[in-house]
Amino acid sequence: MSYKIPESVLVVIYTPDLQVLLLERADRPGFWQSVTGSLDTLDEPLALTAAREVSEETGIIAGEHQLTDWGHTIQYEIYPQWRHRYADGVTRNTEHWFGLCVSGALPVALAPREHLQYQWLPLEQAAHQCFSSSNAEAIRQLAWRAAQADERQPACGAQP
Repeated sequence: MSYKIPESVLVVIYTPDLQVLLLERADRPGFWQSVTGSLDTLDEPLALTAAREVSEETGIIAGEHQLTDWGHTIQYEIYPQWRHRYADGVTRNTEHWFGLCVSGALPVALAPREHLQYQWLPLEQAAHQCFSSSNAEAIRQLAWRAAQADERQPACGAQP
């Protein structure tokens, strides 16, 4: 059996008016989250992991929008119901946060084995809907992170 690498990305996908995309997990109905996913290989660049996971889970092509590495990393305990995916004794995961600003509430092509449905929600409502407290915190930080990104890059959704 091939085990998951305990290093992952979380990608908050959002619009200029701070609508946030949430996905409902297929394996846990009622659990809403942002795009997440583990590295495929130990040397896979984090931005590549983020772009790959966005494409796999939503059909959105990150390269057509603004993908920003938020430079924020957390460690958390892996939920017991998902530990079987990791090697014996692995209980913690390192997660790297990214933001992906898209021009508007895009249609999403879900990966049916991973997610049941999606919704675009205002920032606070999206944070409240998340089952994971770290995902909720990433969304709550969106307002100031988006403002910082706007100072360095063209308007959300515009190509440089």
